[in-house]
Amino acid sequence: MTDNTAAGPALFDAPSPTGEYTGDPAVRAEWDNRYADRRQLWSGQPNGALVTETASLTPGRVLDVGCGEGADAVWLARRGWDVTGLEVSGVALERAAGHARDAGLTIDWVHAELTRAALPPASFDLVSAQYPALLRTPDAAAERALLAAVAPGGVLLLVHHAGMETRRAHENGFDPADYVWPSMVTELLDDDWEVEVDEQRPRLAPDGGAGAHHTDDLVLRVRRLR
Repeated sequence: MTDNTAAGPALFDAPSPTGEYTGDPAVRAEWDNRYADRRQLWSGQPNGALVTETASLTPGRVLDVGCGEGADAVWLARRGWDVTGLEVSGVALERAAGHARDAGLTIDWVHAELTRAALPPASFDLVSAQYPALLRTPDAAAERALLAAVAPGGVLLLVHHAGMETRRAHENGFDPADYVWPSMVTELLDDDWEVEVDEQRPRLAPDGGAGAHHTDDLVLRVRRLR
């Protein structure tokens, strides 16, 4: 276990003890409840867009934002990436850490919200955010945090469900207007960034797991030039 300062996130390679979370307790509780409702929430397979878009990349340091139960993190680690998985749910991280141990892999886990994680800036060769539930704020904190984590020459890969951003608020309280979508990230790009992919495409969905009913992806892949 890595020693943590009071200002930094919980960084660990075992399940997080209670209290080592950096972020809004209500956000953690919401996601802990979602994961606790099912023995396995997701399919356990890597996301299709991640597999496709990383095929040409040389493994380096990767940040998996909203790593969930760890399927993408484990897949990346098996292919030689030095993986840091970030997640708000302690329930999910316990499962992710268990999958990594079972596979004999070393992965760093950060139990924090993205905007509160105090990650080292400009230090990841790949920042992968697959269908992240990032809350929108007036100062675009989440969007800026995604971009700030990418090292010069590195890539941000942001994938989301197509069509969600234009839907009305649901009766269950979910309002798409509250969340970050790929178009909000592209609005922040300047000459330091090159857009390599920005498109809607049919989703390569793993069998089973929550979200399997979504049929199309928005895929944004941008490279930091300097």
